Amino acid sequence: MRYISTRGDAPVLGFDDVLLAGLARDGGLYLPETWPRFTTEEIRVMRGLSYPKLAVRIMSTYVGDAISEGDLTKLATESYREFEHPAVAPLKQLDTSLWFMELFHGPTLAFKDYAMQFLGRAFDHVLSKRGARITVVGATSGDTGSAGIEACRDREAIDIFMLYPHERVSEVQRRQMTTVDAANVHTLAVEGTFDDCQDLVKAMFNDMTFRDEMQLSAVNSINWARIMAQIVYYFHAALALGAPDTPVRFSVPSGNFGNAFAAYAAREMGLPVDQLIIGTNVNDILTRFFDSGDLAMATVQRTISPSMDIQLSSNFERLLFDLYDRDGAALADAMKSFRTEGRLSVGDKRWKRVCALFSARRIDDDRTRAEMDRVYRETGDIIDPHSAIGVAAARDARRDLHIPTIALGAAHPAKFPDAVEAACGTFSPLPSRMADLYDRTEKFTVVPNNLGHIQAFVRANAGQGSIT
Repeated sequence: MRYISTRGDAPVLGFDDVLLAGLARDGGLYLPETWPRFTTEEIRVMRGLSYPKLAVRIMSTYVGDAISEGDLTKLATESYREFEHPAVAPLKQLDTSLWFMELFHGPTLAFKDYAMQFLGRAFDHVLSKRGARITVVGATSGDTGSAGIEACRDREAIDIFMLYPHERVSEVQRRQMTTVDAANVHTLAVEGTFDDCQDLVKAMFNDMTFRDEMQLSAVNSINWARIMAQIVYYFHAALALGAPDTPVRFSVPSGNFGNAFAAYAAREMGLPVDQLIIGTNVNDILTRFFDSGDLAMATVQRTISPSMDIQLSSNFERLLFDLYDRDGAALADAMKSFRTEGRLSVGDKRWKRVCALFSARRIDDDRTRAEMDRVYRETGDIIDPHSAIGVAAARDARRDLHIPTIALGAAHPAKFPDAVEAACGTFSPLPSRMADLYDRTEKFTVVPNNLGHIQAFVRANAGQGSIT
């Protein structure tokens, strides 16, 4: 399997090099040169596979010979061994044709674990073979940070620096990052928004001298391996509900578009996905795009779903690449114009083409609370604000009630106790293994939104075996 950049001017790489590279050297994102595709019969044979075995079947098409089947099986088995539900990603039925996939049974209680637990082990495997070391830099709006840190903590060949927007994540999300007692973990509270954090990370990757000096790598969904591992649970859910003989729909609460793009990738691989529904909060750049064909920046607003308080969805570039018929030069020009002008129009033909598959809905805080309350009253289940956006969008946008729609449960409700209690009048406690989270000592550094300052911090602390 060979990988190419969305901007068409970076080296073609194999999987192991893409894993370690993260962002392409031309500023683009890596994608497989061609989509691997399963036949209907090949998908049908996947029914009944355990989650780890299904992961090996799906991911082996992207890994190629970079990781042997035996090693890949070991990595997948270890990645999902500690998940707290035997189904790993169980489904619950909310109404006749609406289902809810719980993606919060991993170690940090969010869907990010499903890729991160594999990613950390894959890093270790490749680095061990090469005798190399990397510095991971990441940006988080909440859940990526704790999942990435958990995946990389205490690994001898990795230092990890996680940037998050100061005072713009929930207390549980923050403490999950800042209370990790590991010498190779560094948490930086940036005085800005998530978009600022993401821009800083991309700027570090685009500074080639710094990138090569520090051997930078990424755990954000700019790293293709993240997307690859997330494809698995779309197959898992669809197979449980009758695929490939029955089509399905997915409703994805989306900020950075990585999770939604994994659903798109599953469809490109042959999964019968009839519709993809995107749920956003009031930071609705994606909804406005699917409504109009124009991608237009706006000011980030704070909401009760902070992990989606994003106006620049990095992974959307991967979808645009296919919309631009994989013309990297044309997309590079379009993205340059977008960053300069804050707006990109894809044209009527491309817009209609993408809307044949995608729908989107904007769900504000009041509607989010109402959906949390509705699910609690009707089922007794408590869901978090991000998941509620996915459920509400599904109710609003599903085109055919006879086709099952699967809304993604993005995070455990215990991560957002204030929002949950305000909506439902009760809250969900943290699992017993996290019961002392509020008593643990926090370690983090507040830093300005300044690239030079943060690069100096990384240089000073990488490989030093301490947290500043």
